[in-house]
Amino acid sequence: MAETHDAPPVTFGSLVLTLASSAAVHFGDLGDPETGDRTEPNLDGVQQMIDLLAMLEEKTRGNLTAEERTLLERVLYELRLRFVEVKQDAGQKRIIVP
Repeated sequence: MAETHDAPPVTFGSLVLTLASSAAVHFGDLGDPETGDRTEPNLDGVQQMIDLLAMLEEKTRGNLTAEERTLLERVLYELRLRFVEVKQDAGQKRIIVP
């Protein structure tokens, strides 16, 4: 007998926000989902999430609603801006970041 779920439906927006949340974990903003522990920024992980979202933007161009497109553009803008800021801060602190 199949169980019913009360989980919200999977949407394009939820996919974008899931990838953005993963980037937040890599930035060290959110704790690891399993342990709750925060870690040092992992800029390689952040870059991978940005690259995935950029690919998603490219592959879905012309097929998104205005709201979906705006969400994706804003998330990408914010992540890219934050990436540059964190990378600059790491350089000023002379931390070696891959």
